[in-house]
Amino acid sequence: MIHFLAKHFIRDYENITDPKVRRAYGVLCSCVGIALNLLLFAGKLLAGLLSRSIAVTADAVNNLSDAGSSVVTLLGFKLAAQAPDQDHPFGHGRMEYVSGLVVSMVILLMGVELGKTSVEKILHPQPVDFSPVVVFILAASILVKLYMALYNRSVGKTISSAAMGAASADSLSDCLATGAVLLGILAGHFWNVQIDGWCGSAVAVFILWSGFTAARDTVNPLLGQPPSPEFVAQIHELVRTHPEIIGVHDLIVHDYGPGRRILSLHAEVPASGDILELHDVVDGLERELNEELGCLATIHMDPVVNDGGLTAETRERVAAMVRIIDPGIGIHDFRLVPGPTHVKLIFDAEVPYQCPLSDQEVKRRIQAGVQALDSSWSAVVGIDKSYV
Repeated sequence: MIHFLAKHFIRDYENITDPKVRRAYGVLCSCVGIALNLLLFAGKLLAGLLSRSIAVTADAVNNLSDAGSSVVTLLGFKLAAQAPDQDHPFGHGRMEYVSGLVVSMVILLMGVELGKTSVEKILHPQPVDFSPVVVFILAASILVKLYMALYNRSVGKTISSAAMGAASADSLSDCLATGAVLLGILAGHFWNVQIDGWCGSAVAVFILWSGFTAARDTVNPLLGQPPSPEFVAQIHELVRTHPEIIGVHDLIVHDYGPGRRILSLHAEVPASGDILELHDVVDGLERELNEELGCLATIHMDPVVNDGGLTAETRERVAAMVRIIDPGIGIHDFRLVPGPTHVKLIFDAEVPYQCPLSDQEVKRRIQAGVQALDSSWSAVVGIDKSYV
């Protein structure tokens, strides 16, 4: 249904890289979620009244809160679409993450409340009235919620939306919650076994875990997480199309919300090249990164001596030694400064966050390794952290 509605109500619906199209998908899914949750609320409220089941009535109220969550998601997409202003020069894109965090808090609250209710049912079990109509309504509700979980997850992956991912987790949690209610009704009717409380407790644990993972997925981009390996690979692929650029390092990506990424990197260029020509190449690359990946790019040029002589040979020897310390460590900005008694090797080491050694220990080992290669060498090492 979502794809059918998208074809008819979203202009250029296949162009998901367009922020307007992406926002339209979020608004469409939120509106469908509001409508379906209100429908489920009405159906379950009727079922609760017919069966005189507190669990079914509580499940109906839960769907009403889900409609509220969809309203929060809708507001998140609307607020995220606001243009940059004086107080928020990088836009309001992170409001989408905030709305996803609010939804995940609702999931956690639902898990806590369901857990409390389930414990009470274990301590004080109560039979409920059986009705085929109630069973049908609950079964249909599970199917509808499963559909909502699937389309929220699909659209969330398509447009890379943490808020839609949280909505999918919420819908899946509702499937299990309603399933537990239905199982309790069937078990009580056919086997006279009151297991509402035990089923509810198991579902509460799952809901709490879903809420935790949904919150983690929205908090991470708010705190600042590394770019995906795929995005980094796209950047390097674009850079490699320019033979004038020898290497790339110090890549930093700032995420101000989907479609609002700012990146900076250092591009190594030949020190012997024409500075105006190289500057033109770097300017062109900045435009390409903006057009191809939709991000604002700032590139710093680093001149590198690549004459194939002593500097290049020394650099390769040092790089090989550094890889022995840790295969993930790389070096850049390598320079030789000859002196009357020794030669200074000045460079930076890019150390991955997962490296088990401290920065000081890495520096100490590199300096000792340089001395072992040649006693006349002295290393001046800077440490950069790398998440790539």
